[in-house]
Amino acid sequence: MESLKKRLAEFSLEAHDLYLNRAVPYLEAPPDPLNFYRDWIAPNKPCIIRNAFSHWPALSRWTPEYLREKVGSKVISVAVTPNGYADAVNGDRFVMPEERRMSFSSVLDILQGKVQQSGVFYVQKQCSNLLDELPELTDDVETHVSWMSAALGKLPDAVNFWLGEANAVTSMHKDHYENLYCVISGEKNFILLPPTDRPFIPYGVYQPAVYHQRDDGEFEIVDQSGAEKVPWIPLDPLDPDLERYPGYGAARPLRCSVKAGEMLYLPALWFHHVTQSHAAIAVNFWYDMEYDIKYNYYQLLETLSEVTGGST
Repeated sequence: MESLKKRLAEFSLEAHDLYLNRAVPYLEAPPDPLNFYRDWIAPNKPCIIRNAFSHWPALSRWTPEYLREKVGSKVISVAVTPNGYADAVNGDRFVMPEERRMSFSSVLDILQGKVQQSGVFYVQKQCSNLLDELPELTDDVETHVSWMSAALGKLPDAVNFWLGEANAVTSMHKDHYENLYCVISGEKNFILLPPTDRPFIPYGVYQPAVYHQRDDGEFEIVDQSGAEKVPWIPLDPLDPDLERYPGYGAARPLRCSVKAGEMLYLPALWFHHVTQSHAAIAVNFWYDMEYDIKYNYYQLLETLSEVTGGST
């Protein structure tokens, strides 16, 4: 077992040396579908694409004033937490946010400081909330990215809208989606690790719970009784505890900032952690590739990492 664990660690280092970039590269124009599949999707490498959606009206229209007029009265799902960490490990719990139904104008009031509220607010519902909750905004964007849809031979499975405070943080995790993440305003900061770094990334299994804000304004953690335990990453890559998780010291994270008008291609199963500037707005497209050959290959690596104990 130790020899297998050692070989997995060597495999990760070889991946960095042989084909992974030391920084996230930039493309200056939307790519040809076939070339993008060959150069980025198949080798599972991220990149930032400029000028990919410069024709979207959203880039100039989506001011707070416009959004108030267009969708201010719409009631949407908002994640509320005491500390900005939704879907994250807190002690021995995996804690999800309180999901609150609010008008879009109420969210803007909080973001603009017109109303003071305890907690951190983040529009982050990831079930195609742009199409389902805010369809009035779809005229300002596109509901799929034509060259990506052509490259994959399918339309996106979800189109999501993101808006939140600077304190809102997305904890380290991975998704089985090919992800095109488009920043409309502000800036998003990503820490990325490839699937081949899985042997260095610690996992635990946690009791699921949710935040609940009491009438006095304080937050409590409420267990979800009878729910299955959740595997999640307890490590914070902004301040990794290498005494507790020394294996992470061998990981080679990439850091990138995606600015307004830029699109990040985040390949399936890449680990990522996200922070943002205050009131940053983004739209992303998820293409489900759960049954892709690439997905199956990295799931095998995941299984081997679990069998050998993962990160030490």
